[in-house]
Amino acid sequence: MLDSMDLFKDVCKEWNVEEAESEVEPQSGPQLNAQLEGWLSQVQSTKRPARAIIAPHAGYTYCGSCAAHAYKQVDPTVTRKIFILGPSHHVPLSRCALSSVEIYRTPLYDLRIDQKIYGELWKTGMFERMSLQTDEDEHSIEMHLPYTAKAMESQKDEFTIVPVLVGALSESKEQEFGKLFSKYLADPSNLFVVSSDFCHWGQRFRYNYYDESQGEIYRSIEHLDKMGMSIIEQLDPVSFSNYLKKYHNTICGRHPIGVLLNAITELQKNGMNMSFSFLNYAQSSQCRNWQDSSVSYAAGALMVH
Repeated sequence: MLDSMDLFKDVCKEWNVEEAESEVEPQSGPQLNAQLEGWLSQVQSTKRPARAIIAPHAGYTYCGSCAAHAYKQVDPTVTRKIFILGPSHHVPLSRCALSSVEIYRTPLYDLRIDQKIYGELWKTGMFERMSLQTDEDEHSIEMHLPYTAKAMESQKDEFTIVPVLVGALSESKEQEFGKLFSKYLADPSNLFVVSSDFCHWGQRFRYNYYDESQGEIYRSIEHLDKMGMSIIEQLDPVSFSNYLKKYHNTICGRHPIGVLLNAITELQKNGMNMSFSFLNYAQSSQCRNWQDSSVSYAAGALMVH
């Protein structure tokens, strides 16, 4: 059992925003519940039922309201299995990895890992096992657990989760995993949660791309991110790869996104009609000079028509 009760004591890690700027995150279940409820109550459900969502994984102080735009599109009455694809920030991984525990504890309630699906995935020989330490250290899946629990609370005994840690996959590996996951994406009772922040800008991230024609630095960052978001909405994994090669945008969930786009491509070959829309975009702060830094967040949903 992996305990996420200390979820908010250590979320400002390498890829997240400065701890010095971070407000105290709520520690108790009731506080967290009220905060999630508040964010979700301010958002419309226009893309429901989502078959997949892309949502951020930083401290909720920064991205909680953005993530709500994705989670509001989840329909708990149809969803029975939730695949959570998060990038590996801490351990080098060239494939994907599965958890070694059966239950993730959250401040709201426990989430059960689907051992039947895990068995099917394990049999492919394409997966590694995460050590407990890796599981505990990695926040890209962890930060989605309370939101998943909240979005599904009306059906809390009726669903399981399938957490998958995604490594630094080659394009051909993204295709392979996309093909593998496509049969699960085709099932309307499954939901895919793809965990990703967008541009990490500043010296601390070793990324300082700036297009002066866009105005202030933060506007250049937004333009760069929205270019990438527009390509994701086109559902074309090759164009997304080319965009990353050209601009090197520091989208930490680029490999989970690549897997999702390849899974969609596979289903489109079989005649499935899908569309993806981004619903919200935010930045942790507005960069105006070279000493500043920020992380961007985006929330979107995939619909099957």
